[in-house]
Amino acid sequence: MVDLFPSAARKKNDSYDAEDIEVLEGLEPVRRRPGMYIGGTDEAALHHLVAEVLDNAMDEAVAGHASRIEVTLAPDDTVTIRDNGRGIPVDNHPKYPGKSALEVILTMLHSGGKFSNKVYATSGGLHGVGISVVNALSDELIVEVARDKQLYTQTYSRGAPQGKLKKAGAANWRGTSVTFRPDVTIFGTKTHFKPATMFRMARSKAYLYSGVEIRWHCDPSLIKGEDNTPAEATLHFPGGLADYLTSSLEGRATLTSNLFSGSADLPDNQGRVEWAVGWTEDGQGASSSYCNTIPTPQGGTHESGVRSALLRGLRAYGELIGNRRAAAITGDEAFGDASVMLSLFIRNPQFQGQTKDKLANAEALRLVDQTVKDHFDHWLAADSTVSKALLDNLIFRAEERVRLNQAKDMARKSATRKLRLPGKLSDCSSNQSEGTEIFLVEGDSAGGSAKQARSRETQAILPLRGKILNVASATVDKLRSNQELADLVQALGCGLGAEFKLDKLRYERVIIMTDADVDGAHIASLLMTFFYREMPGLITAGRLYLAQPPLYRLSQGDKTAYARDEAHKDELLATTFSGRGRVDISRFKGLGEMMPVQLRETTMDPRRRSLLRVVVTHGIDGPDNLAAIKETETLVESLMGRKPELRFQFIQDNAKFVRDVDV
Repeated sequence: MVDLFPSAARKKNDSYDAEDIEVLEGLEPVRRRPGMYIGGTDEAALHHLVAEVLDNAMDEAVAGHASRIEVTLAPDDTVTIRDNGRGIPVDNHPKYPGKSALEVILTMLHSGGKFSNKVYATSGGLHGVGISVVNALSDELIVEVARDKQLYTQTYSRGAPQGKLKKAGAANWRGTSVTFRPDVTIFGTKTHFKPATMFRMARSKAYLYSGVEIRWHCDPSLIKGEDNTPAEATLHFPGGLADYLTSSLEGRATLTSNLFSGSADLPDNQGRVEWAVGWTEDGQGASSSYCNTIPTPQGGTHESGVRSALLRGLRAYGELIGNRRAAAITGDEAFGDASVMLSLFIRNPQFQGQTKDKLANAEALRLVDQTVKDHFDHWLAADSTVSKALLDNLIFRAEERVRLNQAKDMARKSATRKLRLPGKLSDCSSNQSEGTEIFLVEGDSAGGSAKQARSRETQAILPLRGKILNVASATVDKLRSNQELADLVQALGCGLGAEFKLDKLRYERVIIMTDADVDGAHIASLLMTFFYREMPGLITAGRLYLAQPPLYRLSQGDKTAYARDEAHKDELLATTFSGRGRVDISRFKGLGEMMPVQLRETTMDPRRRSLLRVVVTHGIDGPDNLAAIKETETLVESLMGRKPELRFQFIQDNAKFVRDVDV
């Protein structure tokens, strides 16, 4: 046995005595482990230093003691942030004789005036480590305080004071100015402040509190290329978050003419909340939330409160106007598809970690939910036309999301099992889709005749029982549970909705073959509505057709002909059968009444039949026309949608054009 660790070496490495215990004092822990305090040493962490100092200035503004903040970036990565607040206290701290309160704040972790509500009712700096961390990680930090018309200044390097606090003469201003340059031994020589990032930070703070004016200054040499960051700017937004969101959504189509925005005090005087919400037509939502002006990129309980308020408000409004389908809306549509700006001011906020990326106060959810919900209810009730349009759009997105998830589930299942076709499908024998077609017929009787009349190699038959579901007025649950439509989708194999894939279609042509009467026309219209709503690509590709079965059979001696409708019958009587002799006229009650040989020669034989290709006016033969698209959508919704009053209006408007109605 070989001892890989000789006893002498093992004894040396195993020693663990009192002298091995290190005590890191002052700001040394920050320099040893900066990631614990600012999340790392990368570019994001570097800009976190700016945020810490700026947050202190914003706390003064929110508390009502400052109205102006100046942010300056110099070429050597030196940042200066100055406010016109009360100024950091400079008198000696009672607990540390010989040290000013200013030096205590800058050199000791967990020191500051924000641990109670005496000085700040709400604040972003709660742990007392922000400015001291900036001091610890700066090669040089200079602080100037103007109080009682007297200017005080002190310089630090890597957290250590470079002398005592000094009086620097009379001051014609008041407040605090902090100038710092990050330590390159911590952040490296390749990490620098970005003007665009700092400008966005300053602008967002101005939006968050309408009572503050932020003046931005940046050396022009730092702005490069196509960077639109200004060198000088004064940022002041009386409209707050609503101004910010309006600017952000400029150029994008929205579902409502006005944003849902406002502000309100929380119950029991526990703080204040401000919000702005907009829904865009593209559904590309994003949320930005803040607590006491601190950004919370990972959200938290205040975002959950708004999400709950919007969802409950939309569902309640749907129930109020009798739209039960509103229950399908989830938080993904109400909040996730919206552009949301949220700012909460609350006492004693609890964040996850020093970087404060997520709010954790449990009570914030309830307070924000309750406050925002009341205002949302009033906003929805104020304009019923806009609110109904918003509700309908979000319902459509919810149902589309369900269909997409269902299609994904089916795709996953199909990947692990062989495709199973509906039992009532009489499939063709060809293994290729080219040259094949599927006939959609009504009922088993017509299906029986069609099966005998078809070409088994290229023609498939799928009987449908009665009138299928009207997808324009059905809920997503009904659509999902309808067996006839499920069989149809399974037979075609190309999916539906967002999962539709034309190259997966199992047949070259899809042919609707219904009786040549009113009921047959209704069934055909229901099928066309289904394809228009769920598989529009089938129509635009020119793959959907209507068969033209005859309604009449005319015979005279050895002459026989078939008429599509009443007008065609009259035409044949005036031409083909105009001679002497009795003409026998028989009317087919349906496809099931036709002999298979008659059905084949009149309707199914490619050499003799006539098919009508289903098209949309803005689809195949030219570029999309927005007016035509809108007209088609309106027509489908009027004739097949959920509102009977639209159908009634259409009938009233067009009844005068009707002739020879087949009833």
